[in-house]
Amino acid sequence: MVERRRHLHRHPELSFKEKETSTYVAGILKELGIEVTEIGGGYGLVGRLRGALPGMTIALRADMDALPIQDEKECEYASQVPGVMHACGHDGHTSVLLAVAEYYSERLQELRGEIRLLFQPAEETCPGGAVDMIEAGALEGVDVIYGVHLWTPLPLGTAASVAGPMMASVDDFIIDIQGRGGHGGMPHKAVDSVVAGSSLVMQLQSVVSRSVDPLQPAVVTIGSIQGGTAQNVIADRCRLSGTARCFDESTRQVIRARIYALVEGITHSYGTEAHIHYITGYPSLVNDEAEFGRFNRSVGKVTGLKGETAVRIMPAEDFAYYLQLVPGCFVLVGAGNEEKGIIYPHHHPRFDIDEGAMLHAAALMVSMAETYQDEH
Repeated sequence: MVERRRHLHRHPELSFKEKETSTYVAGILKELGIEVTEIGGGYGLVGRLRGALPGMTIALRADMDALPIQDEKECEYASQVPGVMHACGHDGHTSVLLAVAEYYSERLQELRGEIRLLFQPAEETCPGGAVDMIEAGALEGVDVIYGVHLWTPLPLGTAASVAGPMMASVDDFIIDIQGRGGHGGMPHKAVDSVVAGSSLVMQLQSVVSRSVDPLQPAVVTIGSIQGGTAQNVIADRCRLSGTARCFDESTRQVIRARIYALVEGITHSYGTEAHIHYITGYPSLVNDEAEFGRFNRSVGKVTGLKGETAVRIMPAEDFAYYLQLVPGCFVLVGAGNEEKGIIYPHHHPRFDIDEGAMLHAAALMVSMAETYQDEH
């Protein structure tokens, strides 16, 4: 796993561009004698291991894409691709699932049912690769699905999940405000798009504080504001971009409606016009209650691993689409280690994992699959 993970870490590829990664993975699967299907001309792969004994069909998923971040680590396996790195652990996820593939390929005579391996592209970029995998039939006949995420905020030796909502839905938006430019010394002759935009930034903070049920966690963040070219020029255009996240679908719709209403009302009051590009992203990731219970029963069978109940988090995951169709559970596996300096958060240019976490992740996947077969 370490060798494969480091190979992938040196050669990262962005979302929807995982050509060499997909070829590398497919080559290993075929060497193991595993049936491989390429998804819809893209870079997704489905590997099927059919056991000699009757049983259920269990899907296991790994994502493969990297991020547009310059790798700043000083190590022999640092990214060799300028401006691209595995800053979220997907190289580790892929290596983990390849290890699981190898484990089961050597045990087909004792394997019950089918293990279906989903190597998915483009988790980092909406609309996400899960949608294409589903449309291509990756979940047909699947009884349950599991996924793991190597997670540096958790220390090595721990794994965490939770029943119900675990990760937030995500929607992004871009707001373009059109005013009328002019001289900075004659504001009465212009319509200031930056002033309208600034007011909108402040008023959008009231969406969560005054329109959302206080018992429903939610976030509305303005991440960028762009407008103007010089200190003495009133800008005719201003652009805001932001993100909205929550766990409840009705709350999601309230947030969207309030953003539209505030944009229309505030920009009109300043004499400007506005256009909203609202991008509906991943839904909230909701774990099946029974499969969370299976996680609790399975984690204790993995040497050196302790189970915990996860705190819900606002990052999003397109594994959520699978869980809308098939019962399953998504698990965070601790990959942080302060003693080794592995302390950087996900999407950081110095991100790394304690590679020992991969053994925990692989063993946990096998344990959950075996527990499912035992109980069915």
